[in-house]
Amino acid sequence: MKKLFAFALLLTLASSCANVEVKIDATKLPIAGTWKLISGTLIQKTDTTVTDYTKKLSFIKIINEDHFAFLNHDLTKGKDTSSAAFSAGGGRYTLKDSSYTEHLEYCNDRQWESNDFTFTITIKNDTLVQTGTEKIDSLGVNRLNIEKYVRLKQ
Repeated sequence: MKKLFAFALLLTLASSCANVEVKIDATKLPIAGTWKLISGTLIQKTDTTVTDYTKKLSFIKIINEDHFAFLNHDLTKGKDTSSAAFSAGGGRYTLKDSSYTEHLEYCNDRQWESNDFTFTITIKNDTLVQTGTEKIDSLGVNRLNIEKYVRLKQ
């Protein structure tokens, strides 16, 4: 009788485990959230370009448990044609320890789509820094990209 009861209990537990859905709580991932880009540094060969994203441009990155999206635009609402800008993109990402890889599925510059970009990230308090190489042979892009973000409060 005890063996039958133990078997029935084991069978019940096993069948209930098959229906368990595991969800990732995005609020527990340190990278999940909305991030405002403060500065970006691009280094390609001997050229270095540093952009301050607190003056004429605004750039945010939104990261949930499995996707990211970015939006960038000028702060003159396109009225100053010399500095008018808009870009957007997104896709899936993977994160393992400090290795963050974006799989760019959508981008207003379509030549960048279907490429993967791997970055090393560090998060300290409300600051995220990502550093990595962006390389697209067909476009002649091979540059180091260093971006510093601050987490936006909810």
